[in-house]
Amino acid sequence: MNELLFEIGTEEIPAGYIGPALRFMKSFADRYLSDMGLAHGRISTVGTPRRLTLIVDDLQDKQKDTKTEHTGPAYKAAYDSEGNPTKAALGFARSKGVDVADLQVVTTKKGDYLMVVEEIPGKSTRELLPGLLLSLIHEIPFPKSMHWARSSLAFARPLQWLLALYDGKVINMEIEGIAGNDQTCGHRFMAPEFFKVQDGTGYLQALENHFVIADPARRKELVVKEVEQAVREKQATSKALAGGRALLDEGLLDTVTNLVEIPWGVCGEFDEKFLVLPREALVTSMREHQKYFPVINDNGDLLPFFVAVNNTKIENREMAASGHERVIRARLEDGLFFFNEDKKQRLEDRLDKLSGIIFQQKLGTMDAKSKRMSILAGKLAQLLDPAVKEQAVRAARLAKVDLLTEMVGEFPSLQGVIGCEYARLDGEPEGVAVAIAEQYMPIRAGSELPQTMVGAIVGIADRLDTLVGCFAIGEKPTGNKDSFGLRRQAIGLINIIRGLDLSLSLTDMLSYALAGYDGVIETDSGVVAEVVTFIRLRFENELLAGGYDQDVIKAATSVGFDDLRDCLLRIEALKNIRSREAFVVLSGSFKRIRNITKENITTDVREDLLVEQAEKKLYEVVGRVRSDAQPLIDAQEYDKALEVLLQMKEPVDRFFDEVMVMADNERIRGNRLNLLTVLRELVLQIGDISRMHVED
Repeated sequence: MNELLFEIGTEEIPAGYIGPALRFMKSFADRYLSDMGLAHGRISTVGTPRRLTLIVDDLQDKQKDTKTEHTGPAYKAAYDSEGNPTKAALGFARSKGVDVADLQVVTTKKGDYLMVVEEIPGKSTRELLPGLLLSLIHEIPFPKSMHWARSSLAFARPLQWLLALYDGKVINMEIEGIAGNDQTCGHRFMAPEFFKVQDGTGYLQALENHFVIADPARRKELVVKEVEQAVREKQATSKALAGGRALLDEGLLDTVTNLVEIPWGVCGEFDEKFLVLPREALVTSMREHQKYFPVINDNGDLLPFFVAVNNTKIENREMAASGHERVIRARLEDGLFFFNEDKKQRLEDRLDKLSGIIFQQKLGTMDAKSKRMSILAGKLAQLLDPAVKEQAVRAARLAKVDLLTEMVGEFPSLQGVIGCEYARLDGEPEGVAVAIAEQYMPIRAGSELPQTMVGAIVGIADRLDTLVGCFAIGEKPTGNKDSFGLRRQAIGLINIIRGLDLSLSLTDMLSYALAGYDGVIETDSGVVAEVVTFIRLRFENELLAGGYDQDVIKAATSVGFDDLRDCLLRIEALKNIRSREAFVVLSGSFKRIRNITKENITTDVREDLLVEQAEKKLYEVVGRVRSDAQPLIDAQEYDKALEVLLQMKEPVDRFFDEVMVMADNERIRGNRLNLLTVLRELVLQIGDISRMHVED
């Protein structure tokens, strides 16, 4: 059987800790067993709030025996002229625990040396497992760990028991006074007794018999079934729920799955008067605060119902629902009160109070930030879409006002969303209202982007202001420290520009943003270049993660990174042409051109100094290609421009075959370098294709 079954029994671990911990346990075991030279079959992990479990199938029962060769002193130093062992030989033999007669002589490139072959018997797996499992307990990373009682161990929650079996027998191990054994515990309330376990298959079934579904994937399926069943049962007694269904958010499903050991669903309801609250406020109150699933109709509108998932069997559904209803009623009453209070004052009327909120101690208040944002938004709009300039300026000015509202104070995750709702109530243009919500998009990698130009402009202005301001005062990300989430801000900026296919100069816009801090902080012009480099590195990483080749990315970004759209067009063109045989040859020749002309900057070519036919031909082709390619480059039609540049392959090859670039005549030599420099500068407008050349 040779199965390892290891369960760490604990007090209730926070739901968000469980998934990452199980993934770590699997990767750690795989790496550790590989390092120990132990072959194994499938590694799996399961877990609940009270247990983290590792199961390894077909685990090799013993390491293989190995031989290690130890090289000692040189033969000349090991024996004297009469062939007797010297102190060097005797000491080497003694250090390896062998007799001098057992020493061997091995011939190396440096000569003959003494050698001992040490035969190392493999250790049994049972002997190695305690070290593996104790290391695993110590190394599982958690966002926060704790000590308890007199324990020196830091763990997510106090340990309660250890189930540790290999080949059906208990592993001899102990930590913090808790020894490995062959028992686990059932559901805390429904089957709290301990019981014996023999193997992984029996373990999972035995736990289920004791009201614990250990496999998170199966538990998640049961959560969905319970939620859907709860809605169906409620529909039988409530006509208002006809056609309703639970809104199954994946994030909430994962959380609820790891809050319970076995799910039991119940559907409750709340007063329809609360439906006047903004949809996101209702959903957030249910989802984030209570971990309830909202219920919607066929049109996606919220219904005054919700589904809660309990960790214990529900004997009286009406009583259970009533308990949850009392909890959510209190929360929604607070929300409704805050909502009604907020409506008494327009967003515009709160603007002056933004001066009471600090953006950053050295960078000033949110009032100052929103003013800078509105100026920057105006410049961006003038560049990207002058027709929306007025709305962009207005939205940027109002963007942060909802931070002053009671609703955002109660539901911080709704900043922007609440501002959007209140802007609509105030009669602001729809474009302004939507932009206030969209300024924070994308919230995370891969999430929704702004759908409107006004929203994109406000989001870009916000990020540019934060990036340049923080860099200017030295608040730059270092290692794990990124207090203002500047990496996330840069990635969000990149995704907005890419997603909406916008063309703008980062240098210009960052310079405008930096100018907004005049009189507030010292504004060194070098800051702009620093931020551009920071954004470029994030941009390159994003493309690498997206499957682009590093040499293609570097070929484009190394010659120019200011307009992301232009850079992407050049990258796509280079990617598309790189497999062409003519391009492969040309990139190799270009590498030679780059090396030869690296010190040359002059591009004046005198036709009367062209001597060889090959250089005359190259001059002719370069002139024609430049005339054809430059308009295409100016129009950002880089695919077509590269096709034109391929015409230079043959003349360039012939040139290098027949012409001595570094001629003795200084004028001829300079003229030839200038000719190659013209070619170099033309190609570098698209990318440094020498970076894409692979040596044979």
